[in-house]
Amino acid sequence: MAENQSTGKQILGAAEIKRSLVRIAHEVVERNRGIDDVILLGIPSGGVPLAHRLGEALSIALAEDAALAGSRPAAASVPVGTLDITMFRDDLGRHPIRVPQPTFIPGDTLEGRTVILVDDVLYSGRTIRAALDALGSIGRADAVQLAVLVDRGHRELPIRADYVGKNLPTSRSEKVVVSLTELGADADADAVAIVPAPHAAEETR
Repeated sequence: MAENQSTGKQILGAAEIKRSLVRIAHEVVERNRGIDDVILLGIPSGGVPLAHRLGEALSIALAEDAALAGSRPAAASVPVGTLDITMFRDDLGRHPIRVPQPTFIPGDTLEGRTVILVDDVLYSGRTIRAALDALGSIGRADAVQLAVLVDRGHRELPIRADYVGKNLPTSRSEKVVVSLTELGADADADAVAIVPAPHAAEETR
């Protein structure tokens, strides 16, 4: 869950978030043996800026791997898009509906591509289920992977992330707040924090 500010107990700061994304980038390159046919789709709202940051980290990771191998770095970048899941959520009757945001698929097709969904917090798994439904309504990717900044546990569906920045054990009476400059946080104030959540049971991420 992305917010424009964080209070409570800070778990990650800007430097730790950056390191987490760099590590995930190297894992993506290793698992997929490069980035050919890979696209990143951020889930609004927090997943969108994180997808763009991960895309930048992937370009750096490729250059670093090429330098270690003594080869010439490829001038490559990973296409980044957005996947809106608003109308695919299973809790539309429980919460106010967010204004849907445009879905953007780089290249206009999923065929022959590996899609990496990017989100800020993985909780119950229901957001990702909605994302898979939204993705299926668009087309059929060769493979779908999931990258999250924080996995806080308490899964309600059989969903697991392929890439995790931080495994963060929490109670259901707590809320994980991700603050990012792209979403209104102060400059250099990126953070992940745990705060009390009186209505935490209503969260279905």
